[in-house]
Amino acid sequence: MCIRDRFKGIWGSGLSISAAMGVRDANEASWTQVLDVLELMVDSSGLPILLDGDTGYGNYNNARRLVRKLEERGVAGVCIEDKVFPKQNSLLEGGRKENLAPIEEFCLKIKACKDFQRDPDFQVVARVEAFIAGWGLDEALKRAEAYREAGADAILIHSKKTDCGQIESFVKEWKNRHPLVIVPTKYYTTPTQKFRDWKISTVIWANHNLRASIAAMKDVSKKIFEAESLTPVEKTIVPVTEVFHLQRNEELVAADKKYLPKT
Repeated sequence: MCIRDRFKGIWGSGLSISAAMGVRDANEASWTQVLDVLELMVDSSGLPILLDGDTGYGNYNNARRLVRKLEERGVAGVCIEDKVFPKQNSLLEGGRKENLAPIEEFCLKIKACKDFQRDPDFQVVARVEAFIAGWGLDEALKRAEAYREAGADAILIHSKKTDCGQIESFVKEWKNRHPLVIVPTKYYTTPTQKFRDWKISTVIWANHNLRASIAAMKDVSKKIFEAESLTPVEKTIVPVTEVFHLQRNEELVAADKKYLPKT
């Protein structure tokens, strides 16, 4: 669907991947399980994928091994956040207080990832969680600059405010010194043109396909249960042929004709 709608890449959302597995976005899925999902995503899409790599699943050694394994599977890059392992979702309300990794420790983790990669095009994005953890602009800028100097290919600055004030203040002080990535899940009413004016490198629409699918499944399940019939929903959902199309079943049919013995 991302290819059909002309998106240039895919965000390997930690929330979406964990939800699909039926676990919480709190490092309950192992990084090898996430790798298995990413391998299938690469095979299916052919688009560049940036993995939401949480904290790198541990210290510098875990993070650099993750980079190597992602490269082997054709993943384009990884975003690593400066929280302490195990993390929790940044938008979770009522969760525990977030602790951030010491700046030097996280910088060395970034350096280890960059030193260990083989593909010069592989991207390591450093995600600054200072605003999420309740720190101010100065801390966010200090961390972002340190991560830039440590070798990060881009900086993701995150905020859970419903307005773009924190991001705008950061952008003004950052002065476009290095590529910036944003995730406007909470400040979604901000006009996209403003992001262009700020010269944002990448905007991630993070989890809306997941949330849309949950809304649709809840509605359909409720109607089927209440009606004890498929009649109320059949005309409102895609036909099975659309599923086959997304799975590229046409290629398998053509391959069968080419490679199976004629009987």
